[in-house]
Amino acid sequence: MKSVSVKQLKKLLDSGEKSFELLDVREKNELMICQISKAVHIPMMSIPKRMGEININKNIIVMCHSGVRSMQVCSFLNGNGYNAINLEGGIDAYAVEIDSNMKRY
Repeated sequence: MKSVSVKQLKKLLDSGEKSFELLDVREKNELMICQISKAVHIPMMSIPKRMGEININKNIIVMCHSGVRSMQVCSFLNGNGYNAINLEGGIDAYAVEIDSNMKRY
Protein backbone atom coordinates (compact mmCIF):
# COMPACT_ATOMS: atom_id res chain seq x y z
CA MET A 1 0.00 0.00 0.00
CA LYS A 2 1.24 3.46 -0.86
CA SER A 3 1.82 5.96 1.91
CA VAL A 4 2.89 9.57 2.30
CA SER A 5 4.58 11.28 5.25
CA VAL A 6 3.13 14.33 6.95
CA LYS A 7 6.07 16.36 5.63
CA GLN A 8 5.23 15.29 2.07
CA LEU A 9 1.57 16.19 2.66
CA LYS A 10 2.55 19.63 3.97
CA LYS A 11 4.59 20.27 0.79
CA LEU A 12 1.62 19.25 -1.36
CA LEU A 13 -0.76 21.48 0.60
CA ASP A 14 1.61 24.45 0.45
CA SER A 15 2.23 24.03 -3.28
CA GLY A 16 -1.46 24.22 -4.15
CA GLU A 17 -1.16 20.89 -5.98
CA LYS A 18 -4.56 19.88 -7.40
CA SER A 19 -3.87 16.24 -8.34
CA PHE A 20 -4.95 14.91 -4.95
CA GLU A 21 -7.80 15.06 -2.49
CA LEU A 22 -7.28 14.82 1.27
CA LEU A 23 -9.90 12.56 2.85
CA ASP A 24 -10.41 12.64 6.63
CA VAL A 25 -12.19 9.48 7.81
CA ARG A 26 -12.37 10.35 11.52
CA GLU A 27 -15.64 10.80 13.40
CA LYS A 28 -17.31 14.21 13.69
CA ASN A 29 -16.41 14.57 17.38
CA GLU A 30 -12.73 14.13 16.46
CA LEU A 31 -13.00 16.98 13.95
CA MET A 32 -14.09 19.26 16.78
CA ILE A 33 -10.67 18.73 18.39
CA CYS A 34 -8.48 19.35 15.34
CA GLN A 35 -8.58 19.22 11.56
CA ILE A 36 -6.78 20.19 8.38
CA SER A 37 -8.94 22.75 6.60
CA LYS A 38 -8.46 21.39 3.07
CA ALA A 39 -9.67 17.90 3.98
CA VAL A 40 -12.97 16.42 2.86
CA HIS A 41 -14.68 14.66 5.77
CA ILE A 42 -16.40 11.31 5.30
CA PRO A 43 -16.42 9.09 8.42
CA MET A 44 -14.96 5.62 7.87
CA MET A 45 -18.27 3.79 8.30
CA SER A 46 -19.92 6.06 5.69
CA ILE A 47 -17.34 5.44 2.95
CA PRO A 48 -19.18 2.56 1.18
CA LYS A 49 -22.38 4.55 0.70
CA ARG A 50 -20.64 7.88 -0.03
CA MET A 51 -17.92 6.73 -2.45
CA GLY A 52 -19.53 8.78 -5.20
CA GLU A 53 -18.37 11.92 -3.39
CA ILE A 54 -14.73 10.90 -3.82
CA ASN A 55 -13.06 11.85 -7.11
CA ILE A 56 -11.82 8.60 -8.65
CA ASN A 57 -9.61 10.59 -11.06
CA LYS A 58 -7.44 12.03 -8.27
CA ASN A 59 -4.96 10.53 -5.84
CA ILE A 60 -6.77 10.23 -2.51
CA ILE A 61 -4.65 10.82 0.59
CA VAL A 62 -6.57 9.23 3.45
CA MET A 63 -6.06 10.30 7.05
CA CYS A 64 -7.40 9.41 10.48
CA HIS A 65 -6.02 9.89 13.99
CA SER A 66 -3.02 7.56 13.82
CA GLY A 67 -3.09 5.83 10.43
CA VAL A 68 -4.93 2.60 11.28
CA ARG A 69 -8.47 3.41 10.11
CA SER A 70 -7.09 5.24 7.09
CA MET A 71 -5.13 2.13 6.11
CA GLN A 72 -8.35 0.10 6.15
CA VAL A 73 -10.12 2.73 4.05
CA CYS A 74 -7.21 2.77 1.60
CA SER A 75 -7.51 -0.99 1.14
CA PHE A 76 -11.24 -0.66 0.51
CA LEU A 77 -10.88 2.25 -1.92
CA ASN A 78 -7.97 0.65 -3.79
CA GLY A 79 -10.09 -2.48 -4.20
CA ASN A 80 -12.76 -0.32 -5.81
CA GLY A 81 -10.54 1.32 -8.41
CA TYR A 82 -9.29 4.37 -6.50
CA ASN A 83 -5.66 5.36 -6.01
CA ALA A 84 -5.72 5.75 -2.22
CA ILE A 85 -2.60 6.68 -0.26
CA ASN A 86 -2.31 6.38 3.52
CA LEU A 87 -1.08 9.33 5.61
CA GLU A 88 1.60 7.84 7.88
CA GLY A 89 0.84 8.54 11.54
CA GLY A 90 -2.38 10.40 10.78
CA ILE A 91 -3.31 13.80 12.12
CA ASP A 92 -1.47 13.05 15.35
CA ALA A 93 1.84 12.88 13.46
CA TYR A 94 0.84 16.08 11.62
CA ALA A 95 0.34 17.82 14.98
CA VAL A 96 3.70 16.59 16.28
CA GLU A 97 5.82 17.20 13.17
CA ILE A 98 4.10 20.06 11.33
CA ASP A 99 1.69 22.11 13.47
CA SER A 100 2.59 22.24 17.16
CA ASN A 101 -0.41 24.53 17.80
CA MET A 102 -2.81 21.78 16.74
CA LYS A 103 -4.60 20.10 19.64
CA ARG A 104 -3.75 16.45 20.19
CA TYR A 105 -5.89 13.68 21.65
